[in-house]
Amino acid sequence: MTVAADSAAAVQEAVREGGRVLPVGGGSKPALSTPPAGAAALDVSGLRGIVDYDPAELTFTALAGTPVAEVGAALAEHGQHLPFDPPLAASGATLGGVVAAGASGPNAHRHGGVRDFVVGVRIVDGTGALVRGGGTVVKNAAGFDLPKLMVGSMGRLGVIVEVSCKVFPAPRATATLVADTGSIEAALAAIAALGRGPLELEALDLEPPGRLLVRLGGDAEGLPARADRLTTALGVPAERLEGEADAAVWRDAAELAWVGAGGRIVRVALTARGVGALQAALAPIGARVRYSRGANVAWVAWPEDRPLAQLDASLSSLGLAGMVLTGPAERILLGVRAGGAFGARIRAALDPHSRFPEA
Repeated sequence: MTVAADSAAAVQEAVREGGRVLPVGGGSKPALSTPPAGAAALDVSGLRGIVDYDPAELTFTALAGTPVAEVGAALAEHGQHLPFDPPLAASGATLGGVVAAGASGPNAHRHGGVRDFVVGVRIVDGTGALVRGGGTVVKNAAGFDLPKLMVGSMGRLGVIVEVSCKVFPAPRATATLVADTGSIEAALAAIAALGRGPLELEALDLEPPGRLLVRLGGDAEGLPARADRLTTALGVPAERLEGEADAAVWRDAAELAWVGAGGRIVRVALTARGVGALQAALAPIGARVRYSRGANVAWVAWPEDRPLAQLDASLSSLGLAGMVLTGPAERILLGVRAGGAFGARIRAALDPHSRFPEA
């Protein structure tokens, strides 16, 4: 069953009716937006449009069902962008869905993820009340940090109806270096060296065993010299990509095009120190992995013919947590579970009548 809501008032009515609901936006992450048995899909894709945008203040407010591609196009007209690089934009990802999934793309390496850029939200909680948290200014310390709480909430704590974000000027030019270090150990050593170095990187991804993709951004005049210094720092030959070739590499990365058919997308948070152990656990299974944001995020293409319980056990043994984004919604959270008693108290406060399904 699907209930459509194109206004905050309609969302409030749907929540107050008494049944369980799960908000659904663009459907780009079906594992998160497929309601479990006994719950209805609350289609909020009609909550669409930019409410306010002040380029001089570097902030905007938009309704939650607004496609992030639409937001990105509006920002680009003023030379600005979403620094957290929302993934799956071309697949229809919405602003509210990106926040609820806590999803950031590879070009979030330099400035931080979605949590660092959400400054205000309006949500409908489990009682049907319309609640505002944060505001529309970059520095805001008024009350409980509800905006941060909504990041990664998966629609299980409330229905996001409006989001305010800060934005940054987009790089005037970009270039990517592609280098094969030969092994995962050499690649991780290079990542560590780059992290200690003076060069500011827009993106830094690792395709096992040793292929590094490193992106620079800035003024076009200074990029060639910076790319030369980066090549020297890598210590191995590197192919330089510019223009459309550079853009295409990161479009495909943000769309997770490398996953292909037959793989579920699972996002795993980790640090570079955990890459070796995770790679050793997944390689014999045939699960493909791409490490992003300086090896602080692993995107796992888990084979659909393998039970998720196997990945759950591997992540648990390594002390890691994963979130399933695509494929059947049989389970969403894998590995170590966070929240505990504090999470239960938050859920009881925002959803005392259990209007939203548990993850």
